[in-house]
Amino acid sequence: MSVIKMGRNEKHKRFLLIKPFFFWGRLVLGVIFVLASVDKILHPAAFAEAVYNYKILPDVLINLTAIILPWLELILGVCLIIGVWLPGSLFLSNILLVAFFGSLLFNIARGLDIHCGCFSTSTEELLGGPIAWYLVRDGMFLLLGGYLFFHLCLKKCKKVGENHHK
Repeated sequence: MSVIKMGRNEKHKRFLLIKPFFFWGRLVLGVIFVLASVDKILHPAAFAEAVYNYKILPDVLINLTAIILPWLELILGVCLIIGVWLPGSLFLSNILLVAFFGSLLFNIARGLDIHCGCFSTSTEELLGGPIAWYLVRDGMFLLLGGYLFFHLCLKKCKKVGENHHK
């Protein structure tokens, strides 16, 4: 059995192919978070109603969540877009994505079909479709976020390992 070793040039070419996907994935996820925050920031009362409809949080946390969450989404989105504080931004983004995905799953399990309030607080136009569509969409966001997070973690771990062996 022969082992094929990649030379430095082949590793560099492979990295250049992966790097644009990481960049564009980070940019897409950042834009998603920014777009998701705008309507919520502009209409906190309507977003509080959307949070209430999930019937997950205690009443005392609904208004606080409706005020803080959109700003957190905006800050995380901007950080992802400009590429600052990436480990923390990707970690927190993924925590939010898991929470959003889990909330949707929880409501599907309970038989609730609610407007998610993800990108629009308006319940008059339910352009997003049924809650199952939100699950598919958020699942794709979660896969992208997970890829970005683990790609960054593996890159950081590899750097630490290389520095340790020097």
